[in-house]
Amino acid sequence: MHDDDVIFALAGIGLISILCQWFAWRVKLPAILFLLLAGILVGPGTGLLNPDELFGQLLLPIISLAVAVILFEGSLTLKFKEIQGLQVVVRRLVTTGVLVTWIIIALATHWLLDFSWKLSFLFGAITVVTGPTVVVPMLRTVRPTANIAKILRWEGIVIDPIGAFLGLLVFQFIISEADSEAIGQTLIIFFKTLLLSSCIGAIAGYGFGRLIRNHSLPEYLHNIAALALVFGVFAASNAVEHESGLIAVTIMGITLTNMKQVPTDDILNFKESLSVLLISGLFIILAARINFSLFMALGWKAAGVFLVIQFIARPIKAFLATRGTSLKLGEKIMIGWIAPRGIVAAATAAVFALRLQEHSDQVKNLADSQSSHLLTDLEYLQADLLVPLTFMIIIGTVVLQSITSRFIAQKLGVSEPEAKGILIVGANPFGRQLGVALRDCGFDVLMADTSWGHIRAARMDGLQTYFGNIVSEHADQHLELIGIGHMLALSEYPEINQLACQRYRAEFGRQAIYSIQAENNSPTGSRSNFSMPLIGRSLFNTDSNIKQLLAMLNNGAKIHKTIFTEQYTFQHFNQHHPETTALLFAVPPNGSIKFFSQDNDITPKPGWMLVSLMPAETEDVNQSTETDDAPEQIMELATSIP
Repeated sequence: MHDDDVIFALAGIGLISILCQWFAWRVKLPAILFLLLAGILVGPGTGLLNPDELFGQLLLPIISLAVAVILFEGSLTLKFKEIQGLQVVVRRLVTTGVLVTWIIIALATHWLLDFSWKLSFLFGAITVVTGPTVVVPMLRTVRPTANIAKILRWEGIVIDPIGAFLGLLVFQFIISEADSEAIGQTLIIFFKTLLLSSCIGAIAGYGFGRLIRNHSLPEYLHNIAALALVFGVFAASNAVEHESGLIAVTIMGITLTNMKQVPTDDILNFKESLSVLLISGLFIILAARINFSLFMALGWKAAGVFLVIQFIARPIKAFLATRGTSLKLGEKIMIGWIAPRGIVAAATAAVFALRLQEHSDQVKNLADSQSSHLLTDLEYLQADLLVPLTFMIIIGTVVLQSITSRFIAQKLGVSEPEAKGILIVGANPFGRQLGVALRDCGFDVLMADTSWGHIRAARMDGLQTYFGNIVSEHADQHLELIGIGHMLALSEYPEINQLACQRYRAEFGRQAIYSIQAENNSPTGSRSNFSMPLIGRSLFNTDSNIKQLLAMLNNGAKIHKTIFTEQYTFQHFNQHHPETTALLFAVPPNGSIKFFSQDNDITPKPGWMLVSLMPAETEDVNQSTETDDAPEQIMELATSIP
């Protein structure tokens, strides 16, 4: 291909990836669906993208390295303290559960599709995985209980390298003589690979963690050094034992993230961004290699394999893994339902299909009778069907589970409430008054402060509280954020507000993080202006700051609510109230919440409720004016919230 064509193809893959991710976010469906459709469209659909021609012999190494980065990023989120009490379930899912699933899928593939036993067990090994690339986005949509989310996330990340490794063992058995000697050799490879890859990953993770802990590596090199080390560990482990690199990088990530006094947040954020691009690009590339004629060759019996995987293999695996545990019945059912296949299954199928084809070509050049017999087996295996069959399972599991999981979780009572609650950092008098107003409007409120006096007053007001440092490790372990979707930083100390915004930006998203100004905007070039980009969206009016709001309360100001109608609109409200009135938030008829901020121009409509802080000297005038101007059937619109 011409250089310009290569550049155009790579740029196109990147742009399409981002568009698919954005559209998936808008419609709240897993991005994998749109990535697969896009790949099919630009690949076999239009012929615009031919990955084999574009990448040539680099295709398999690129796929392998990308999967290694994805698994390392996922392993950085696996902290042992998160699954205390759930270790038994996770261990069963990735050991005996894998074995049971593997056997059931192999039996179904052999009996329904007439695949040979060799290919059936290879396909079973490929599809025992679930995968964080689709599990995590699905969990965000489904919002199951914490136990379900933790178990499924751990399973998805740990099981990926296990599935790839299991596929390698079956592949090695296929290309060897199927006798007792081959079985013994396969078992030797199993234990050797597991031991060596685990040692390499653990040593690399611990060594890199020591460098970070001892400040032997400058902070600006942490991300790039981690990426380079992932590539190095993956290559070194593969050199020692073929296809062991995925296990090594996963062990490396788990070791690193569980070391004490080793900050990995920046590395994780960098890897998350990189993984999104890699996952998106991989799905498009792999989908572009699909051959429609092979899909047709599978026939309707392939749907039977999918039904066995979804309705037999997964429930049995979940039952065996959760039996005798303290999990509720609804949680067990959800674990037995959610198990979408993802990028590792797709990539592994593509890799083994290509390698089986390469081995078949090599065998064709041999003339001895034993090789001829082996060639006949490979022809019967029909390795080319691995990829379309795997993609059919991926699409089927993702579509079915995405559509049904939220509904099932709600019916079983194992879904978290919609994230409409508000975390307020700073239980000062204004924070408490605002918290009471939000609670009276139907929103869950959690107040956090380091002042026991403030926390005690908040509890007297009937508010939920957290006493302690909001950005501490204790808060990470004990702060209950179920149902919380917004954060308001209202502390009188700007440093606390800034740290809280930085800490919870990833938790709630930048759009749901708000912060009050400590004081009026200073002239250009002052320290406060330099710090503004580091905190959340600025709350309330341009001139509002925490000192002014506290002063207004001390002078008798009260929080009021106003319900707008066709006869009394937001324009009327502005005419009757001075600029000193602080507009706090608005509640549309759908029950959502809109906070007034400097970057969000809100115009409440009829049917909306407005909550504001009115100065004491204007309260009587405002109420009489509204009563005189509004029609008689309109209720008093400025009602104080007790």
